Amino acid sequence: MATLDARIHLASQSPRRRELLTQIGVRFDLLPFRGGPRSDPEISEEALPGEAPEAYALRVALAKARFGQRLQALRHLPQRIVLAADTTLDLDGEIIGKPRDAADALAILSRLSGRAHRVLTAVAVAYQARIESRLSISEVRFRELTDAEMRRYVATGEPHDKAGAYGIQGRAAIFVAEIRGSFSGIAGLPLCETALLLRDLGYPI
Repeated sequence: MATLDARIHLASQSPRRRELLTQIGVRFDLLPFRGGPRSDPEISEEALPGEAPEAYALRVALAKARFGQRLQALRHLPQRIVLAADTTLDLDGEIIGKPRDAADALAILSRLSGRAHRVLTAVAVAYQARIESRLSISEVRFRELTDAEMRRYVATGEPHDKAGAYGIQGRAAIFVAEIRGSFSGIAGLPLCETALLLRDLGYPI
């Protein structure tokens, strides 16, 4: 794909994903949805009954990439690779997404305290008729957390837009006793999988 524009469209509002793409030298423009993903029924983040965490993360990431392609056409934007991603937590088979409010964030952190959980980040890229995806799965183990430190963390506001109510790249790093897998995947965009997907679609990386 020698004629492929050496920029992509990022279908995400996440500042973490922007930072991670910049880290590996990927040039991008934001492709914002109308009012955030939760406002667009085409890309609902509600889990389906009985849906496994792996299937959920891949389905949502692919839906975001497809919807990004439609927005690209509707807005008469340059036809570029569209990249989207979705991160969720798996705690004993249960999908844990973003907290609804501070009380929910505190409840989620209480459940994660002293335990291991899985972090799943699916990445999807779409260009013309092609759409590809990959799934990164990592394990994170929290140390035992006190009520006071969980409340202090929730009061910072950091958990409110993050799957599992924490950001490993932020203040919650002090909660993490061990990780197995991809640090960038836990942060929201697994760079190894992302680079391979972009390369397969012809992006010069």
